Amino acid sequence: MTKSINRRGFLKTGIAGAAGMVTFAPSIASASAAGSENDNIIYRTLGKTGLKVPVISFGVMNSDNPNLCKAAYEKGIKLFDTANGYQNGNNEAMLGNLLKDYNRDSFFLSTKARPNGVDKDGNPSKETTAESFLEKFNISLSRLKMDYVDILYIHAVQNPELIECKPIVNALKKLKKEGKIRFMGFSTHRNEAAVINAAASTDDWDVILTSYNFMHTNITELNSAIRKANEKGIGIVAMKTLAGGGFFDKEKKKPINTTAALKWVLSNPDIHTTIPGMTTFDQLDLNAKIMYDISMTEVEKKGLVVPTAETGLFCTGCSKCIPACPRNLPVPDLMRAYMYAYGYSNTSKAHSLLGELGINDNPCKGCDTCKVECTKHFRIKEKITDISRLVDVPEDFLS
Repeated sequence: MTKSINRRGFLKTGIAGAAGMVTFAPSIASASAAGSENDNIIYRTLGKTGLKVPVISFGVMNSDNPNLCKAAYEKGIKLFDTANGYQNGNNEAMLGNLLKDYNRDSFFLSTKARPNGVDKDGNPSKETTAESFLEKFNISLSRLKMDYVDILYIHAVQNPELIECKPIVNALKKLKKEGKIRFMGFSTHRNEAAVINAAASTDDWDVILTSYNFMHTNITELNSAIRKANEKGIGIVAMKTLAGGGFFDKEKKKPINTTAALKWVLSNPDIHTTIPGMTTFDQLDLNAKIMYDISMTEVEKKGLVVPTAETGLFCTGCSKCIPACPRNLPVPDLMRAYMYAYGYSNTSKAHSLLGELGINDNPCKGCDTCKVECTKHFRIKEKITDISRLVDVPEDFLS
């Protein structure tokens, strides 16, 4: 497979490759965790952490319903993923209020903190200090009502320099030594392969949370990096597994087969678990079934082969667009905000991201001809003009 392969060719090859990978999965996937209530759930070990987790975990970002999280726990889901900034901290507080009454050894908890002073290219600065990072984490720990979390991620790494930033790396090591975190990691949904390769070249990292789905156009490069990290003993958690929230379009008229999308991800044995976002009990029921069977049917395989013209809502973050933009706009991040709003129906998260980026209500105004040629064929100016309107909407009106 080459990097220039078209979408249809990629999907056919990817699915064929995925089908081949399934034959290697049973030795990794079939082992059940000690004390599991259901030995038929498929578990995988999260690298050198030794944590045995079901292949389906819970990305809690969009959920504000503790009863949904409780139901997930009761169905056998054990890893719950949140972050310092989700729902302005209310996401962590909701989880903390629920999980404080559970046996601490019966679940795993991960959260994320974004260091201060990171520029739009992902580079740390003088403001990227251990003190500010630790302050954010301590706030998270307080909200979660926990003495420790199982995994703390540096949030949204897009440049190897951030995972080489000594103040932040040393802060994580300090927390690990103090027992406030069990394992240290980072999340990445842009420039993933380069960042993962850099991490695999050190002995620092325990877990990586990376975007990974059937719409990735750099899947060969990404698979190679993930394999390298896995061989290093790093646990791999997959996010953005539904390629933009379950639909190919903002109008939500073209649904993605979410079961097939998750099974495609899990057909790679180097992926240890996934954190699909869930906001309804129907979604939970559908995803929970995958914990027992990750084999793909022929219908599911065909369902992921989309027309070449189908752009979807997922931006791969290749960054090839940025040099072409005369205003040097952070186009991949703007496309991510667009995905949050129209794919995840999370306008609050999109609004928050736009604020972090310092975007005004029409950054493309006066630029008559867009010079950006997106590798995914997104209509960049149209999408930026659309999503930037959120800037002027009061947060109280957002969902």
